[in-house]
Amino acid sequence: MRKKEADKIVFNPALSNIITPINGIEFRSNSLEIGENHAKIYGIIKYPTTVELGWLAKISNIPGTVICFAFEPIDSTELIEAISRNVTQNRGIAESTSDPLTRQRAEKGAEDGERIMKQIDQNGESVGQLVSLIMPLSSDKALFQKICRKSESVIAALRCKIRGMANLQKQAFRTISPYYPTDEKISNIIKRIVPLSTFTGGFPFSSSGYNDGEGFYFAKDSNGGLVIIDSWLRGGDRTNTNWVIMGVPGIGKSTVVKHLILSEYMKGTKILAIDPERELKELCKKLNGDWINVGGSSNGMINPLQIRPVPNDEEDENEKLFEKENGMGDMALHMKTLDIFFSLYLPSLNDIQKALLKETLEELYKNFGILWDTDTSKLKNSNFPVFADLYKLLLKKSKAKEKALRQSEENNYELLASLFRDIAIGSDRFLWNGHTSIEYQSRIVVLDTHDLQNASETIKKTQYFNVLTWCWEQMSFNRNEKTLLICDEGYLLIDPQVPQSLVFLRNAVKRARKYEAGIAIVSHSVVDFIAPEIKTYGQALLDSSCFKVLMGTDGRNLKETAELLSLTEAEQDLLFARKRGHGLFLVGSKRAHVIFEIPEYEFEYIGTAGGR
Repeated sequence: MRKKEADKIVFNPALSNIITPINGIEFRSNSLEIGENHAKIYGIIKYPTTVELGWLAKISNIPGTVICFAFEPIDSTELIEAISRNVTQNRGIAESTSDPLTRQRAEKGAEDGERIMKQIDQNGESVGQLVSLIMPLSSDKALFQKICRKSESVIAALRCKIRGMANLQKQAFRTISPYYPTDEKISNIIKRIVPLSTFTGGFPFSSSGYNDGEGFYFAKDSNGGLVIIDSWLRGGDRTNTNWVIMGVPGIGKSTVVKHLILSEYMKGTKILAIDPERELKELCKKLNGDWINVGGSSNGMINPLQIRPVPNDEEDENEKLFEKENGMGDMALHMKTLDIFFSLYLPSLNDIQKALLKETLEELYKNFGILWDTDTSKLKNSNFPVFADLYKLLLKKSKAKEKALRQSEENNYELLASLFRDIAIGSDRFLWNGHTSIEYQSRIVVLDTHDLQNASETIKKTQYFNVLTWCWEQMSFNRNEKTLLICDEGYLLIDPQVPQSLVFLRNAVKRARKYEAGIAIVSHSVVDFIAPEIKTYGQALLDSSCFKVLMGTDGRNLKETAELLSLTEAEQDLLFARKRGHGLFLVGSKRAHVIFEIPEYEFEYIGTAGGR
């Protein structure tokens, strides 16, 4: 019976090649050859006194390397006594030396020792010996050298120190192999004592997900740990509540956006949302919110000529779009906003026509009793002119000018009147010729622009910008009210010919934190924001957002995203897989693979528009 069982054992050449490569292993003093592959093993012999969450992940994700981390817990009693002696010694040096540099180093050493001693003794922190090895590996000689340099630079950037395991490559290879224990010679050279939390926290979300201590459930990490975030928490690299959510259609992006809206709404945040695809109507209605059609309905009118009060802010004197500076009042600042509006709506206007238009606007406001120093916060919506009033004034000035012109001269006022006829009495009057009529009572307001789908790109971008300026007024009105603006289809604000609209959005993103507000930009592709003509503003818009959710993508967009955010190969593979409900979540400098498992009760509100 035993003989028959033995006869069934079959030689497995693939397994044999893994354990013992056919071409063998050749060890040199500072490198080794594994079959056709060049390799070299380094050991980390020094670590920084302070590290951030996920610091070891930056080492383990270096492409083209094999990593070995071995952690062995030890008794902390002797360690505490040794640290205590070291602290006493450093304090003595600091008090006795006259050299400033020596004193500074001794004081820093004593402070670090006391902090670690307290962490171990009072907080019950476990400690252990950490052995870290890294082996660059490649069959191409030039690529191998590049991986070695990359490994050295990444580890140096983390303030760690490495050494090549000279004359110990064989022992190091045994240690890094899964079928050998840690070699004693290697352990004696590179083992270092570190707290257990430093080791486990070296891999983001490795032990228990990510938890801000309060906030709401956002997702699960790849290990099933909960990701609990408070988007209004400040500290470290968490300086704002701005979001960027990117992904190709059908990947689950809309569901993530609705999940974010519901979570923030339940936390008491006021929600404003610009909705070009009518995906949020059902959600808004079920929350008893205000759904407003700003695509041409009578109750969704936003008068571009209404001067909106600008909040004062002395912190930043450079952002003139948002503050009264050097005596500039609301009207002067609103003229800058109108410059962008008219550039979007009528990009063919020349400099002469723009100058005459500004002059006419100044006269128009004066006719309505509005001067440069007028406090517009005391005026009602009906106190401002509309485009029909501007059109009438242009016609009047055109007729007056016509009498003074020679036959060969051009009447710019007549041309301006022709250009503004459509917005005053033509088809575009349903969008912009009227007093602002938007009113809302709830904490969620959805501004629907779906009826603009068949309009030209010029009309879409102009109205999108007009709606955004109204939203900014609501966001900056009350500094004590948390407000989150959702800008879906963010690419509609991008026009390489009129970069001022993107500048406006970038400035709003930068300043939102000062008004306890945040902006979430939702779009398909990062490429839209980094075209050469607008890269300065578009990249700043992406960089200044603390929260980023990147979902499936490929092609040029994946390449540009990887370069912009320095994605590892593993992170690029995650995005390239385009798996629905999976994404890369970045919180400041921390990042992790997350899975959006939405609670069942939320689907009662989310609806089916935009997919689930």
